[in-house]
Amino acid sequence: MEERPETELISIPATPRVSTPEILTPSGQRSPRQGSKEAKSSNAWTPTSFISPRFLSPIGTPMKRVLINMKGYLEEVGHLTKLNPQDAWLPITESRNGNAHYSTFHNLNAGVGFQALVLPVAFAYLGWSWGIISLTVAYCWQLYTLWILVQLHEAVPGKRYNRYVELAQAAFGERLGVWLALFPTVYLSAGTATALILVGGETMKLFFQIVCGPTCTSNPLTTVEWYLVFTSLSIVLSQLPNLNSIAGLSLIGAVTAITYSTMVWVLSVSQQRPPSISYEPLALTSPALTSPSSSLFLALNALGIVAFSFRGHNLVLEIQATMPSTFKHPARVPMWKGAKVAYFFIAMCLFPMAIGGFWAYGNQMPNGGIGILTALYAFHSHDISRGILALTFLLVVFSCLSSFQIYSMPAFDSFEAGYTSRTNRPCSIWVRSGFRVFFGFVSFFIGVALPFLSSLAGLLGGLTLPVTFAYPCFMWVLIKQPTKYSFSWYFNWILGWLGVAFSLAFSIGGIWSMVNDGLKLKFFKPN
Repeated sequence: MEERPETELISIPATPRVSTPEILTPSGQRSPRQGSKEAKSSNAWTPTSFISPRFLSPIGTPMKRVLINMKGYLEEVGHLTKLNPQDAWLPITESRNGNAHYSTFHNLNAGVGFQALVLPVAFAYLGWSWGIISLTVAYCWQLYTLWILVQLHEAVPGKRYNRYVELAQAAFGERLGVWLALFPTVYLSAGTATALILVGGETMKLFFQIVCGPTCTSNPLTTVEWYLVFTSLSIVLSQLPNLNSIAGLSLIGAVTAITYSTMVWVLSVSQQRPPSISYEPLALTSPALTSPSSSLFLALNALGIVAFSFRGHNLVLEIQATMPSTFKHPARVPMWKGAKVAYFFIAMCLFPMAIGGFWAYGNQMPNGGIGILTALYAFHSHDISRGILALTFLLVVFSCLSSFQIYSMPAFDSFEAGYTSRTNRPCSIWVRSGFRVFFGFVSFFIGVALPFLSSLAGLLGGLTLPVTFAYPCFMWVLIKQPTKYSFSWYFNWILGWLGVAFSLAFSIGGIWSMVNDGLKLKFFKPN
């Protein structure tokens, strides 16, 4: 048999060659006339395109079908994502079967928590007008930066930024990105977990006191022992392997957060208000005022509390990383759909809590503790049914247990990333459990050693504010690179620098408030 010539580029003339008379076959392809020499040759081949290799035949062949299938696959995938094999071993990216429902559960669980309970304290210092204005502006601002983070998750074709620090490194550079984003994100993960132990343990103690009643003769646990009980429960629940596996816990946390938020403000406004209540801003009438600058610092500290109430942006990219993504079905669609639903309910929790709590207690709102929950127990523990009051506190405990899991997940991910990068193998179940037990008890130790952390909401809100309000705007300009001097360019630069300025101002206000109020640094002596 005569060998077929090498593959070459063939140019087909506009009219068929005279030496090769052709007819049209039923398939529509041109072929040599029957009986011709070319027809009898087994090597006869007719090109089907102006530039075509010789290994393709005029009609569909297995190779052609493979190419068609490959084309459809590439259209479905859109672009080949560069997958890091290590991601399949880490808890954030181990499972990628998330959806819009999971996005709603996780965002609600991360967005509503104990920080909402101290919003009436901020209103007590700001008053009605500035309190509502600041809360509304902060809500709209953080919703815009949330949209930015969702869009930037796959801003570069072939790359998914699965963690906040990764996106910061892509925008600001490897070293500067770590310096800017590592501390606030670590605090928002590990620091929030420690604060949840404090709030959860104190709430469990109040729950026991309510259930046991004033005539209880049992020997109650100390505050530290209640912290240990809450930590032990959190460690047991933290054995779930990855972020998608805690979707059920996030659902429980979301439902309990919405329920107790509603119950707290409804119970507060339904009771008689305390005597001598006033709605004059404490930033103007507080006896601690010694100069106009004192009033300014108190107001800045209160604004820091408002900023601290919007958390969860450090988890947006991690939540989106649990979803599959293709060109036709990018992960940003279900993520944004779920986030919109979640933040609608978050608004339904935060605004009534702040407004109703301030209306019910005014300037009598306790400055410290668990905010409106402490006020409810102090003013109405004898007026409200013990069963309803106990249920409210129990829901707070469930919400704190659920929030502990999602805020601890970035820390678990960092521990396991360090282990897998050194050993080049996934963590065994014992190693994974050991990391989580270690993290839980380190958080417990910090909570016992520094029990005053919950009173630093203003300062911590200022320090972590750029993660929510500033960095996403800078990232949008540096990665998306909008037209210079366009509206988007000006808008994001202005928002970003305003966020940095507010961060510095709120931090200074928080420090001044601590110095002015005389923060009692009782190490290893929780109340």
